[in-house]
Amino acid sequence: MLIFLFLDNTFCVKQRKSVLFRIFVYVCFGILLGAVNGFFGGGGGMLCVPFLMLMGLQNKKAHATAILTMLPISIASAVVYYSHGFVDFWIVLWVSVGSIVGAIVGAIILKKLPPIVVLFVFPIIMMAAGIKMLV
Repeated sequence: MLIFLFLDNTFCVKQRKSVLFRIFVYVCFGILLGAVNGFFGGGGGMLCVPFLMLMGLQNKKAHATAILTMLPISIASAVVYYSHGFVDFWIVLWVSVGSIVGAIVGAIILKKLPPIVVLFVFPIIMMAAGIKMLV
């Protein structure tokens, strides 16, 4: 959260910034997202959505963009995990089937929900997931 406050106060995205500067910020944040995803095996999306909203994307567009940015990060992490023998393909197969169905359902629901609902539901789910991990 401190990172977002720093970015908001330092870079103030409401002001026009050069394209190169914005690309630099995106790349630096991408490095952070990749490190988080590689270290935890996921979780970069919960950082990516608020960052993208801070950078000016609308709520739903930030969620959709975050999902797509997680694809190359997840592939890179998966390759490293696989090369170290940490992958159980039987579990990958069945969880992937469920994840694909869930992703389709989630995308359909996201399209139909008003942006204000998404704005409130996302942090609640993230907090619930964080609390569950602590318990």
